[in-house]
Amino acid sequence: MEELKQRLEEIKSRLDKIKAKLNPEKLAAEAAQLEKKSSQPDFWKDDQAAQKNMRRLADLRSRLEEIDVLDKQIGDAQAALDLEIPQEFEDKLRQLDESLINLEQRSFFSGRYDSNDIYLSVHSGQGGTEAMDWAAMLLRMYQRYADRRGWNWELIDEQAGEEAGIKSATLFIKGPNAYGYLKHEKGTHRLVRQSPFNANALRQTSFASVLVLPVIEDAKEISVKPEDIEFTAFRSSGHGGQNVNKVSTAVRLRHIPSGLIVTCQSQRQQEQNRKIAMEILAAKLWEIEQEKQKAHLQEIKGQFTPPSWGTQIRSYVLHPYKLAKDLRTQVESGKPFDVLDGRLDEFLNAEIRQL
Repeated sequence: MEELKQRLEEIKSRLDKIKAKLNPEKLAAEAAQLEKKSSQPDFWKDDQAAQKNMRRLADLRSRLEEIDVLDKQIGDAQAALDLEIPQEFEDKLRQLDESLINLEQRSFFSGRYDSNDIYLSVHSGQGGTEAMDWAAMLLRMYQRYADRRGWNWELIDEQAGEEAGIKSATLFIKGPNAYGYLKHEKGTHRLVRQSPFNANALRQTSFASVLVLPVIEDAKEISVKPEDIEFTAFRSSGHGGQNVNKVSTAVRLRHIPSGLIVTCQSQRQQEQNRKIAMEILAAKLWEIEQEKQKAHLQEIKGQFTPPSWGTQIRSYVLHPYKLAKDLRTQVESGKPFDVLDGRLDEFLNAEIRQL
Protein backbone atom coordinates (compact mmCIF):
# COMPACT_ATOMS: atom_id res chain seq x y z
CA MET A 1 0.00 0.00 0.00
CA GLU A 2 2.93 2.33 0.63
CA GLU A 3 3.82 2.38 -3.07
CA LEU A 4 0.20 3.14 -3.99
CA LYS A 5 0.12 5.99 -1.46
CA GLN A 6 3.21 7.45 -3.06
CA ARG A 7 1.60 7.24 -6.51
CA LEU A 8 -1.45 9.15 -5.23
CA GLU A 9 0.79 11.89 -3.83
CA GLU A 10 2.59 12.15 -7.18
CA ILE A 11 -0.75 12.48 -8.96
CA LYS A 12 -1.85 15.22 -6.55
CA SER A 13 1.41 17.04 -7.18
CA ARG A 14 0.94 16.79 -10.97
CA LEU A 15 -2.61 18.19 -10.71
CA ASP A 16 -1.40 21.06 -8.52
CA LYS A 17 1.18 21.98 -11.19
CA ILE A 18 -1.50 21.92 -13.89
CA LYS A 19 -3.78 24.13 -11.78
CA ALA A 20 -0.96 26.60 -11.22
CA LYS A 21 -0.38 26.77 -14.97
CA LEU A 22 -4.01 26.91 -16.10
CA ASN A 23 -5.33 29.09 -13.25
CA PRO A 24 -8.90 27.67 -12.96
CA GLU A 25 -10.20 30.86 -11.30
CA LYS A 26 -9.09 32.93 -14.27
CA LEU A 27 -10.59 30.41 -16.70
CA ALA A 28 -13.90 30.44 -14.81
CA ALA A 29 -14.00 34.25 -14.89
CA GLU A 30 -13.37 34.28 -18.65
CA ALA A 31 -16.07 31.63 -19.16
CA ALA A 32 -18.57 33.68 -17.14
CA GLN A 33 -17.75 36.77 -19.22
CA LEU A 34 -18.25 34.87 -22.49
CA GLU A 35 -21.53 33.37 -21.24
CA LYS A 36 -22.78 36.86 -20.42
CA LYS A 37 -21.63 38.12 -23.82
CA SER A 38 -23.38 35.26 -25.65
CA SER A 39 -26.72 36.20 -24.08
CA GLN A 40 -26.64 39.68 -25.63
CA PRO A 41 -29.22 40.28 -28.43
CA ASP A 42 -26.57 41.31 -31.00
CA PHE A 43 -24.16 38.45 -30.20
CA TRP A 44 -24.76 36.64 -33.51
CA LYS A 45 -24.63 39.80 -35.63
CA ASP A 46 -20.99 38.96 -36.41
CA ASP A 47 -21.31 35.25 -37.13
CA GLN A 48 -17.56 34.58 -37.41
CA ALA A 49 -16.72 36.33 -34.13
CA ALA A 50 -19.64 34.61 -32.39
CA GLN A 51 -18.49 31.17 -33.50
CA LYS A 52 -14.95 31.93 -32.30
CA ASN A 53 -16.30 32.99 -28.89
CA MET A 54 -18.45 29.88 -28.62
CA ARG A 55 -15.48 27.63 -29.47
CA ARG A 56 -13.45 29.36 -26.77
CA LEU A 57 -16.31 29.00 -24.27
CA ALA A 58 -16.62 25.28 -25.05
CA ASP A 59 -12.86 24.87 -24.54
CA LEU A 60 -12.95 26.69 -21.20
CA ARG A 61 -15.91 24.62 -19.98
CA SER A 62 -14.14 21.43 -21.04
CA ARG A 63 -10.95 22.31 -19.15
CA LEU A 64 -12.83 23.32 -16.00
CA GLU A 65 -14.89 20.13 -16.14
CA GLU A 66 -11.74 18.01 -16.52
CA ILE A 67 -10.22 19.64 -13.42
CA ASP A 68 -13.44 19.06 -11.43
CA VAL A 69 -13.52 15.40 -12.52
CA LEU A 70 -9.89 14.93 -11.48
CA ASP A 71 -10.56 16.49 -8.07
CA LYS A 72 -13.48 14.08 -7.61
CA GLN A 73 -11.40 11.10 -8.77
CA ILE A 74 -8.67 11.98 -6.29
CA GLY A 75 -11.30 12.15 -3.53
CA ASP A 76 -12.64 8.72 -4.54
CA ALA A 77 -9.12 7.28 -4.63
CA GLN A 78 -8.36 8.72 -1.18
CA ALA A 79 -11.56 7.14 0.18
CA ALA A 80 -10.57 3.74 -1.25
CA LEU A 81 -7.13 4.16 0.32
CA ASP A 82 -8.61 5.04 3.73
CA LEU A 83 -10.83 1.96 3.54
CA GLU A 84 -7.79 -0.12 2.52
CA ILE A 85 -9.30 -1.59 -0.66
CA PRO A 86 -6.13 -2.14 -2.76
CA GLN A 87 -7.71 -3.31 -6.03
CA GLU A 88 -10.29 -0.51 -6.15
CA PHE A 89 -7.60 2.02 -5.22
CA GLU A 90 -5.29 0.80 -8.00
CA ASP A 91 -8.12 0.98 -10.57
CA LYS A 92 -8.86 4.56 -9.57
CA LEU A 93 -5.17 5.47 -9.79
CA ARG A 94 -5.09 4.10 -13.34
CA GLN A 95 -8.12 6.23 -14.28
CA LEU A 96 -6.51 9.27 -12.69
CA ASP A 97 -3.28 8.79 -14.59
CA GLU A 98 -5.10 8.56 -17.95
CA SER A 99 -7.16 11.69 -17.22
CA LEU A 100 -4.07 13.60 -16.09
CA ILE A 101 -2.12 12.79 -19.25
CA ASN A 102 -4.90 14.32 -21.38
CA LEU A 103 -5.12 17.47 -19.25
CA GLU A 104 -1.32 17.81 -19.05
CA GLN A 105 -1.14 17.72 -22.84
CA ARG A 106 -3.69 20.51 -23.14
CA SER A 107 -2.03 22.59 -20.40
CA PHE A 108 1.05 23.04 -22.58
CA PHE A 109 -1.04 25.07 -25.03
CA SER A 110 -1.25 28.29 -23.05
CA GLY A 111 0.24 30.60 -25.69
CA ARG A 112 -1.88 33.41 -27.08
CA TYR A 113 -2.43 31.75 -30.46
CA ASP A 114 -1.86 28.08 -29.59
CA SER A 115 -5.51 27.19 -30.16
CA ASN A 116 -5.60 28.84 -33.60
CA ASP A 117 -5.61 27.32 -37.08
CA ILE A 118 -2.45 27.80 -39.13
CA TYR A 119 -0.86 28.56 -42.46
CA LEU A 120 2.07 26.19 -42.99
CA SER A 121 4.49 26.93 -45.83
CA VAL A 122 7.24 24.72 -47.26
CA HIS A 123 10.06 26.18 -49.38
CA SER A 124 12.73 24.22 -51.21
CA GLY A 125 16.33 25.14 -50.42
CA GLN A 126 19.44 24.99 -52.56
CA GLY A 127 19.84 21.83 -54.60
CA GLY A 128 17.59 22.21 -57.62
CA THR A 129 15.31 19.28 -58.42
CA GLU A 130 16.48 17.28 -55.38
CA ALA A 131 15.45 20.05 -53.00
CA MET A 132 12.13 20.59 -54.78
CA ASP A 133 11.31 16.90 -54.51
CA TRP A 134 12.23 17.01 -50.81
CA ALA A 135 9.93 20.01 -50.28
CA ALA A 136 7.06 18.01 -51.85
CA MET A 137 7.81 15.10 -49.48
CA LEU A 138 7.67 17.45 -46.48
CA LEU A 139 4.39 18.95 -47.69
CA ARG A 140 2.88 15.46 -47.91
CA MET A 141 4.19 14.66 -44.40
CA TYR A 142 2.19 17.51 -42.89
CA GLN A 143 -0.88 16.65 -44.96
CA ARG A 144 -0.70 13.06 -43.67
CA TYR A 145 -0.19 14.31 -40.10
CA ALA A 146 -3.32 16.46 -40.37
CA ASP A 147 -5.24 13.49 -41.82
CA ARG A 148 -4.17 11.28 -38.91
CA ARG A 149 -5.44 13.84 -36.40
CA GLY A 150 -8.72 14.24 -38.26
CA TRP A 151 -7.93 17.86 -39.11
CA ASN A 152 -8.95 19.63 -42.31
CA TRP A 153 -6.37 21.06 -44.67
CA GLU A 154 -6.47 22.98 -47.92
CA LEU A 155 -3.70 23.76 -50.41
CA ILE A 156 -3.74 27.56 -50.62
CA ASP A 157 -0.85 28.13 -52.99
CA GLU A 158 1.67 25.99 -54.86
CA GLN A 159 4.63 26.80 -57.10
CA ALA A 160 5.57 23.61 -58.94
CA GLY A 161 9.15 22.66 -59.72
CA GLU A 162 10.34 22.49 -63.32
CA GLU A 163 11.03 18.74 -63.33
CA ALA A 164 9.61 17.44 -60.04
CA GLY A 165 8.43 18.52 -56.63
CA ILE A 166 7.62 22.07 -55.59
CA LYS A 167 9.46 25.35 -55.18
CA SER A 168 7.02 26.35 -52.45
CA ALA A 169 3.52 25.62 -51.17
CA THR A 170 1.21 26.84 -48.43
CA LEU A 171 -1.37 24.79 -46.52
CA PHE A 172 -4.25 26.08 -44.45
CA ILE A 173 -4.65 23.58 -41.59
CA LYS A 174 -7.72 23.72 -39.38
CA GLY A 175 -7.75 21.74 -36.13
CA PRO A 176 -7.83 22.09 -32.32
CA ASN A 177 -4.54 23.61 -31.09
CA ALA A 178 -3.02 23.35 -34.57
CA TYR A 179 -0.56 26.19 -33.89
CA GLY A 180 0.30 24.76 -30.46
CA TYR A 181 1.19 21.41 -31.97
CA LEU A 182 3.02 22.55 -35.11
CA LYS A 183 4.63 25.92 -34.30
CA HIS A 184 7.93 24.22 -33.38
CA GLU A 185 8.23 22.74 -36.89
CA LYS A 186 9.50 26.09 -38.12
CA GLY A 187 13.06 25.80 -39.39
CA THR A 188 15.25 23.87 -41.79
CA HIS A 189 14.69 20.17 -42.46
CA ARG A 190 17.52 18.06 -43.92
CA LEU A 191 17.22 14.93 -46.06
CA VAL A 192 20.02 12.45 -46.87
CA ARG A 193 19.26 9.74 -49.45
CA GLN A 194 20.33 8.07 -52.67
CA SER A 195 19.36 10.42 -55.45
CA PRO A 196 16.43 9.20 -57.60
CA PHE A 197 17.42 11.82 -60.17
CA ASN A 198 21.00 10.61 -60.66
CA ALA A 199 21.86 7.64 -62.85
CA ASN A 200 24.62 6.61 -60.43
CA ALA A 201 22.27 6.84 -57.40
CA LEU A 202 24.77 9.01 -55.53
CA ARG A 203 24.08 10.08 -51.97
CA GLN A 204 22.50 13.53 -51.90
CA THR A 205 21.79 16.00 -49.10
CA SER A 206 18.80 18.33 -49.58
CA PHE A 207 17.30 21.12 -47.51
CA ALA A 208 13.84 22.66 -47.23
CA SER A 209 12.43 25.24 -44.85
CA VAL A 210 9.11 25.24 -43.02
CA LEU A 211 7.24 28.31 -41.78
CA VAL A 212 4.24 28.01 -39.45
CA LEU A 213 1.98 31.04 -38.88
CA PRO A 214 -1.16 31.30 -36.74
CA VAL A 215 -4.37 32.58 -38.29
CA ILE A 216 -4.80 35.95 -36.58
CA GLU A 217 -8.50 36.73 -36.81
CA ASP A 218 -8.37 39.85 -34.68
CA ALA A 219 -5.12 41.45 -35.78
CA LYS A 220 -5.54 44.85 -34.13
CA GLU A 221 -1.85 44.93 -33.26
CA ILE A 222 -0.95 44.35 -36.93
CA SER A 223 -1.32 47.62 -38.79
CA VAL A 224 -1.49 47.15 -42.57
CA LYS A 225 -2.19 50.39 -44.41
CA PRO A 226 -4.03 50.08 -47.76
CA GLU A 227 -1.49 52.38 -49.40
CA ASP A 228 1.30 49.96 -48.39
CA ILE A 229 -0.22 47.11 -50.41
CA GLU A 230 0.55 46.53 -54.08
CA PHE A 231 -2.15 44.29 -55.56
CA THR A 232 -1.87 42.13 -58.69
CA ALA A 233 -4.41 39.67 -60.13
CA PHE A 234 -3.37 36.80 -62.38
CA ARG A 235 -4.67 33.54 -63.77
CA SER A 236 -4.27 30.56 -61.51
CA SER A 237 -2.05 27.66 -62.53
CA GLY A 238 -3.60 25.30 -60.02
CA HIS A 239 -6.74 23.21 -59.68
CA GLY A 240 -10.18 24.61 -59.11
CA GLY A 241 -12.26 24.20 -62.24
CA GLN A 242 -12.50 25.92 -65.60
CA ASN A 243 -13.16 29.40 -64.19
CA VAL A 244 -9.89 29.44 -62.25
CA ASN A 245 -7.71 29.11 -65.33
CA LYS A 246 -9.73 31.48 -67.59
CA VAL A 247 -10.25 34.43 -65.23
CA SER A 248 -7.69 36.34 -63.16
CA THR A 249 -8.87 35.02 -59.80
CA ALA A 250 -5.44 34.44 -58.23
CA VAL A 251 -3.92 37.34 -56.30
CA ARG A 252 -0.47 38.53 -55.39
CA LEU A 253 0.04 41.06 -52.59
CA ARG A 254 3.29 42.91 -52.04
CA HIS A 255 3.79 44.72 -48.74
CA ILE A 256 5.90 47.68 -49.88
CA PRO A 257 7.61 48.60 -46.55
CA SER A 258 8.80 45.04 -45.83
CA GLY A 259 9.00 43.65 -49.35
CA LEU A 260 6.92 40.62 -48.33
CA ILE A 261 5.02 38.94 -51.18
CA VAL A 262 2.01 36.66 -50.64
CA THR A 263 0.08 34.78 -53.31
CA CYS A 264 -3.15 32.80 -53.13
CA GLN A 265 -4.90 30.95 -55.93
CA SER A 266 -6.97 28.23 -54.25
CA GLN A 267 -10.41 29.87 -54.38
CA ARG A 268 -12.74 30.49 -57.33
CA GLN A 269 -13.41 34.10 -56.33
CA GLN A 270 -10.73 36.78 -56.43
CA GLU A 271 -12.07 38.41 -53.28
CA GLN A 272 -11.76 35.15 -51.33
CA ASN A 273 -8.15 34.74 -52.46
CA ARG A 274 -7.44 38.34 -51.50
CA LYS A 275 -8.90 37.80 -48.01
CA ILE A 276 -6.73 34.72 -47.44
CA ALA A 277 -3.64 36.50 -48.77
CA MET A 278 -4.26 39.40 -46.36
CA GLU A 279 -4.55 36.94 -43.44
CA ILE A 280 -1.24 35.34 -44.39
CA LEU A 281 0.41 38.75 -44.78
CA ALA A 282 -0.83 39.87 -41.35
CA ALA A 283 0.50 36.65 -39.81
CA LYS A 284 3.90 37.11 -41.49
CA LEU A 285 4.15 40.69 -40.21
CA TRP A 286 3.24 39.43 -36.73
CA GLU A 287 5.99 36.80 -37.03
CA ILE A 288 8.54 39.47 -37.97
CA GLU A 289 7.62 41.48 -34.87
CA GLN A 290 8.00 38.38 -32.69
CA GLU A 291 11.46 37.72 -34.12
CA LYS A 292 12.49 41.35 -33.54
CA GLN A 293 11.42 41.12 -29.89
CA LYS A 294 13.33 37.85 -29.43
CA ALA A 295 16.47 39.30 -31.00
CA HIS A 296 16.20 42.41 -28.81
CA LEU A 297 15.85 40.34 -25.63
CA GLN A 298 18.80 38.14 -26.61
CA GLU A 299 20.90 41.24 -27.29
CA ILE A 300 20.05 42.65 -23.86
CA LYS A 301 21.02 39.34 -22.25
CA GLY A 302 24.30 39.29 -24.16
CA GLN A 303 23.39 36.17 -26.14
CA PHE A 304 22.55 37.75 -29.44
CA THR A 305 23.08 35.66 -32.56
CA PRO A 306 22.50 37.08 -36.05
CA PRO A 307 19.11 36.04 -37.45
CA SER A 308 19.36 33.40 -40.17
CA TRP A 309 17.14 31.99 -42.91
CA GLY A 310 16.45 29.02 -40.66
CA THR A 311 18.12 26.60 -38.29
CA GLN A 312 18.33 22.89 -38.97
CA ILE A 313 15.91 21.27 -36.57
CA ARG A 314 15.58 17.71 -37.89
CA SER A 315 17.45 15.29 -40.13
CA TYR A 316 15.88 12.48 -42.12
CA VAL A 317 18.48 9.93 -43.25
CA LEU A 318 17.32 7.26 -45.72
CA HIS A 319 20.81 6.14 -46.83
CA PRO A 320 23.28 4.64 -45.87
CA TYR A 321 21.22 3.95 -42.73
CA LYS A 322 17.68 4.86 -41.71
CA LEU A 323 17.13 7.46 -39.00
CA ALA A 324 14.98 10.53 -38.29
CA LYS A 325 16.47 12.66 -35.52
CA ASP A 326 15.38 15.94 -33.95
CA LEU A 327 18.47 18.00 -33.14
CA ARG A 328 16.75 19.99 -30.36
CA THR A 329 15.24 17.22 -28.24
CA GLN A 330 17.51 14.39 -29.45
CA VAL A 331 14.39 12.26 -30.06
CA GLU A 332 15.04 9.83 -32.89
CA SER A 333 13.27 7.11 -34.84
CA GLY A 334 14.71 4.23 -36.82
CA LYS A 335 11.63 4.39 -39.07
CA PRO A 336 12.03 7.62 -41.08
CA PHE A 337 9.51 6.50 -43.70
CA ASP A 338 6.85 6.30 -40.95
CA VAL A 339 7.77 9.83 -39.86
CA LEU A 340 7.48 11.03 -43.45
CA ASP A 341 4.05 9.39 -43.55
CA GLY A 342 2.86 11.80 -40.86
CA ARG A 343 3.71 9.93 -37.66
CA LEU A 344 5.10 12.99 -35.90
CA ASP A 345 3.59 12.66 -32.43
CA GLU A 346 6.75 11.48 -30.67
CA PHE A 347 8.75 14.43 -32.03
CA LEU A 348 6.05 17.05 -31.45
CA ASN A 349 5.22 15.91 -27.91
CA ALA A 350 8.90 15.99 -26.91
CA GLU A 351 9.30 19.52 -28.21
CA ILE A 352 6.08 20.71 -26.53
CA ARG A 353 7.09 19.24 -23.17
CA GLN A 354 10.61 20.65 -23.35
CA LEU A 355 9.48 24.29 -23.58
